[in-house]
Amino acid sequence: MNPREAFKQIATAMNAAIIGQETVVERLLIAFLADGHVLMEGLPGVAKTRSIKTLGKLVESEFRRVQFTPDLLPSDVTGSEIYREQNSSFDFQPGPIFGNLVLADEINRAPAKVQAALLEAMEERQVTVAGTTHKLPRLFLVLATQNPIEQEGTYPLPEAQMDRFLLYVNVPYPPAENEAAILRLVRGERAGDAAETGTKISEDVIFAARKEVNAIHVAEPAERYIVDLVIATREPQRYQGNLPRWIRLGASPRGTLALDAAARAHAWLQGQDFVSPENIRAVAPACLAHRIHLSYEAEAAGKTRTDVIEAMLKAVVPI
Repeated sequence: MNPREAFKQIATAMNAAIIGQETVVERLLIAFLADGHVLMEGLPGVAKTRSIKTLGKLVESEFRRVQFTPDLLPSDVTGSEIYREQNSSFDFQPGPIFGNLVLADEINRAPAKVQAALLEAMEERQVTVAGTTHKLPRLFLVLATQNPIEQEGTYPLPEAQMDRFLLYVNVPYPPAENEAAILRLVRGERAGDAAETGTKISEDVIFAARKEVNAIHVAEPAERYIVDLVIATREPQRYQGNLPRWIRLGASPRGTLALDAAARAHAWLQGQDFVSPENIRAVAPACLAHRIHLSYEAEAAGKTRTDVIEAMLKAVVPI
């Protein structure tokens, strides 16, 4: 089985298990191919955790879950030094961050100190405890879920933490026509009729797919379009419309890198060997929405970050 066929198999299995969330499945696979982390936001019960756990069952990896709560400590995530009385020494006990796929469930229910414990791991792929640095596995993705910040008991993620996620995925309610299918699916699972996941995709296939994604051609006009979109978040006055009143702070250079990596992965999933403007537009909201900060005028007008990115996509056209 070649890498593209393997990922088609993963997509089919995930769409069968998470009914009515095709866009969410596509975004997860894009992040997986682009070797980036994902932040998923949605109300409770819309299959955020289920989608990530399903991906963990389909690939050959060590899946770890951390349920973030207000009383969680940084060492509960990274691990800590344990004293061994028998030999009078300290040994490092790895925390759940040392898995391949790490589900940080309800990440914004933990205080800032615990959220910050993920920063080094997500960016540097390592953890430092008691002055010693420990490398994380080569296959390593943080898949975080959060509830809307308006909900009680949530702590907004700081900007530095948000910027380290390759993609932001909003998980809506499933379409009404899919509700009965979801009911039948869960009823069958409880009755023991769940389909087998089959052969898991190996790490070698995943890395081979990533190598193909990295080889996708990005022509100079496509590069220029990526840069123009990011610059538009910083200098919206260059373009027509109400953007100057909507964006207070634009995307960092990480936004440019994220847009390039995600567009390559999207093109690969579509069977292309080059990146087109359509690929870039398809992933732009997920790459940039969490990297901009809205002005008071935008918030007063009821605009969301995604609304602003969609307006920006209409104002900025490819060369």
